[in-house]
Amino acid sequence: METKHVKVEVADPTVLGLFGLALVTLVASSQKLGITEGLSFVIPWALFLGGTAQIIAGMFDFKHNNLFGATAFSSYGLFWIAVGTAWLIKLGVFGETLQSTADGKQLGVAFIGYLLLSIPLTISALKMSVVMFVLMMDICLLFLSLGLDALGLGANWHTVAAYSELTISLLTFYALGSKYLNSFFQKTILPVGKAIL
Repeated sequence: METKHVKVEVADPTVLGLFGLALVTLVASSQKLGITEGLSFVIPWALFLGGTAQIIAGMFDFKHNNLFGATAFSSYGLFWIAVGTAWLIKLGVFGETLQSTADGKQLGVAFIGYLLLSIPLTISALKMSVVMFVLMMDICLLFLSLGLDALGLGANWHTVAAYSELTISLLTFYALGSKYLNSFFQKTILPVGKAIL
């Protein structure tokens, strides 16, 4: 009996995942910086771009056997869905009981947990490119500042979080542009720098 193996090829999902991260951090940073107000129109981008798009990219990265992409996109996608849900609780969408018993310090603990995830991801980015390493360092700074702000350890951490989120967005837009154009034209259009290690 003859056995045949069928390999199903899928496109690299990195650009989709990076776009999800870039757009949600752009919109969220605009709110933190006071350029826009409220959370109502941040939530859809958190749930669909920050959350769903990154999870889709993560699932396809599992098919690509890309452990970094699968872990990062899936984990950060789930982060944005959790944050979007937390904002809905804060706004009272799920009722007064959840709204009145919400403890913002629990978010701080979760942010620190994400910092602990991001540290080994950042170390592994040393083998990728300068842009990816700087991006991951900035993500670590974001989780640190979000955590310290939510735990009430200094009002300045909110400002640090806002600017680090904006920087993440701009770096990620550059990274996705580089990934797409370099792949499409099969040559370096936008350089990302050689791996540090």
